[in-house]
Amino acid sequence: MQHFRLLTEQQVHSLLPMPDLIAAMESALAKFSAREVLQPVRSVLTVGPTKAYFGLMPAYVPTPASLGAKLVTVFGENHKRNLPSHLATILLLDPETGALQAIMDGRYITEARTAAVSAVSARFLAKPDASTLAIIGSGVQARSHLEAYQLVRQLKQVRIWSPKQRSREQFVEDMSGHAPIPIVAAESAEAAVRGADLIVLVTSSPTPVIDDAWVSKGAHVVCVGACRPNQQEMPPALVARSRLYVDSKAAAIVEAGDIVMNIAAKLFDESHIRGEIGELVLGRVDGRRTADEITVFKSLGMAVEDVVAADLVFRRASESGAGTELTL
Repeated sequence: MQHFRLLTEQQVHSLLPMPDLIAAMESALAKFSAREVLQPVRSVLTVGPTKAYFGLMPAYVPTPASLGAKLVTVFGENHKRNLPSHLATILLLDPETGALQAIMDGRYITEARTAAVSAVSARFLAKPDASTLAIIGSGVQARSHLEAYQLVRQLKQVRIWSPKQRSREQFVEDMSGHAPIPIVAAESAEAAVRGADLIVLVTSSPTPVIDDAWVSKGAHVVCVGACRPNQQEMPPALVARSRLYVDSKAAAIVEAGDIVMNIAAKLFDESHIRGEIGELVLGRVDGRRTADEITVFKSLGMAVEDVVAADLVFRRASESGAGTELTL
């Protein structure tokens, strides 16, 4: 008989404020790059005629001990059913016995920890005075990234662009009350990106969404989409001329089309990856060297991020009594 705690998205959200999550992700990235974490590259199934995505992401962290896995799906047609395209569930197991500890919503954790990791990359790679944020995409990731970036840089302007005008306007309407800075809906992706020193790409596009020529010297670019080896969200020339960083090198050279396809095209080789963000945190690799360099962080997301975030939620839920106790 297993006793476990069930936590809804709303409960997870309330127990996981962004400042705490950024700190937890910085620590998790460092532990991963220090090789203290057991984590295979995720297992992926392509499902049905729409080629939907189902990934299984397990991880074990020795200190503080946590063990679990995320089951994540990306079904692009879900909007027709009024469902999010990205859904996830996280299972936590007792690291001493393997017994089920918790089942919790993973959709919000995926959204928030992705933005928190991007914020860690900006903290270590963006210019100290970076203040203009361009976001390409207007979904949940765009919202979380704005929340997270406010905590690591003093933003003076935010520009948002996505293909649908109503989506851009809705983002401005929704977020203006949460951010004490000007947020504008740009008329084009180019208008959003030109002159920005912080650029975030959070789209579902399988092809590049910006042009290399639009990216100014000194910009820090984060690419969150294009999580399959046959997809690209960045123009190859931009990736080639940047200082490139990843969350997991082992995963990036297998899963990230922005890297896999460019290596196949002989634009560069694996040595072009300057290091993992966790190595930056540990001081094992160099970050930005000059104010004019362009830095790029290609984010894929890792199981250790989900498990560490879920463990933080579980510990707080256990202390506060949040969630529902169930028996299996």
